[in-house]
Amino acid sequence: MKSIQVDVAVIGAGTAGLAAYRAAKAAGASALIIEDGEYGTTCARVGCMPSKLLIAAAEAAHAVGKAPQFGIHIDGAVRIEGAEVMDRVKRERDRFVGFALRDVQAIAEADRIRGHARFTDDNTLEVADHTRIKAKGIVIATGSSAAQMDSFTGLGDRLIISDDVFNWHDLPKAVAVIGPGIIGLELGQALHNLGVHVAVFGRGGRIGPFSDPEIRAYAITAFNEEFLLEPDAQIADMQLHGNRVTIRRTGRDGNQKIEDFDYVLAVTGRTPNVKGVGLGNTTLTLDAKGVLAFDSATTRTTNAAGTSPIFIAGDASNFIPLLHEAADEGRIAGENAARLALGLPVIAGLRSAPISIVFTDPQIAIVGGGFHSLKPDTFATGKVSFEDQGRSRVLLKNKGLLNVYGDTATGRFLGGEMLAPAAEHLAHLMAWALQSGMTVQQMLEMPFYHPVIEEGLRTALRDLDGKLRSMETSKTG
Repeated sequence: MKSIQVDVAVIGAGTAGLAAYRAAKAAGASALIIEDGEYGTTCARVGCMPSKLLIAAAEAAHAVGKAPQFGIHIDGAVRIEGAEVMDRVKRERDRFVGFALRDVQAIAEADRIRGHARFTDDNTLEVADHTRIKAKGIVIATGSSAAQMDSFTGLGDRLIISDDVFNWHDLPKAVAVIGPGIIGLELGQALHNLGVHVAVFGRGGRIGPFSDPEIRAYAITAFNEEFLLEPDAQIADMQLHGNRVTIRRTGRDGNQKIEDFDYVLAVTGRTPNVKGVGLGNTTLTLDAKGVLAFDSATTRTTNAAGTSPIFIAGDASNFIPLLHEAADEGRIAGENAARLALGLPVIAGLRSAPISIVFTDPQIAIVGGGFHSLKPDTFATGKVSFEDQGRSRVLLKNKGLLNVYGDTATGRFLGGEMLAPAAEHLAHLMAWALQSGMTVQQMLEMPFYHPVIEEGLRTALRDLDGKLRSMETSKTG
């Protein structure tokens, strides 16, 4: 077996792993990167990029369907060719994967190791049966995989995960989506807008990333105007009959419902890929589920002695499984692994203000820790409905609700939750303000053009500012 000594070894060549490798090299350390599977990030292959390509096609179909409301009429029926839709999704997906592959190929061949890596101790990795690596710092950036639904074992190839959608050659006629989270809502609505009969089922009442009960209730109503969404579905059973799945459930009206679908799409989250890397051979602290304990500020994992040389980044940590967060974590992990190797202290890295966007229509966005992270009686809420907001009505996108939060003691902006048109842009303005530590009054001093959807944010901030001022007056009075 070949033996290698290096300052930093990175397990995984996805977004976080590549960022960690670059950061370690930039810090002056020797580094190598190990990959067991195909090169190319989760985002490019089966995540954000192919899903957005499918959503873009759905938005085009939806826009054509709404054209008559503007007085624009298209002669004849609109035809959606599923095979052509999926062909473009796969072609463009492969282009994005190609860009990711170029990043990997730019790494010196001597720094790239192929094979499955497994810890034999805190500082040693064995790769397949060919290489033993001794490293002063190691970064786990092994990503995640779509969670499998073992409870529906009798459905054969009719039970699929989100990764499988992007291998379709054509669009099916009917799909049941299990899991109204971020991916379930995005794919479910996109398929619906492309002419697929869709029903989205959940358990427990949660949908998307919402924790603000007012926004969640509004979203459930809004999505149900388009397709069936039951966040707490009462499914009795699922049975495979030929090439279709029969779902029997109790509807909201109390009556039994029986419906057939071509596929059951299970989107119940993703699982960190850490079970097969030999964590049991390390001194790391694991919980009952085998999840690693780590410091989110430094990405350093935890052991009893407080001397762990192992860092974790990206989806493998399951901390904030988003691409930009994976890149930040990879950078922090790589730099700190290099610092440790070079005899320097580990330091807290710069983290961005939390921001999460879901590309439904209207879009969903959460800025900050969300409603559930706020302490009762310490914040006020400002609101705006987009149903009568000027620019939104002009565009026939006048559906949505935004809640923004402010600290009652300092007037500082704390974030917000929304279902809103152009939420991706509103969320960036809010995240920049949050990261800058702005007060609500300072945000209102910023320019707002007319007529733009961003004026809706100003309306919500004005409402919030008024409530904060009222609370301050009542305290001093």
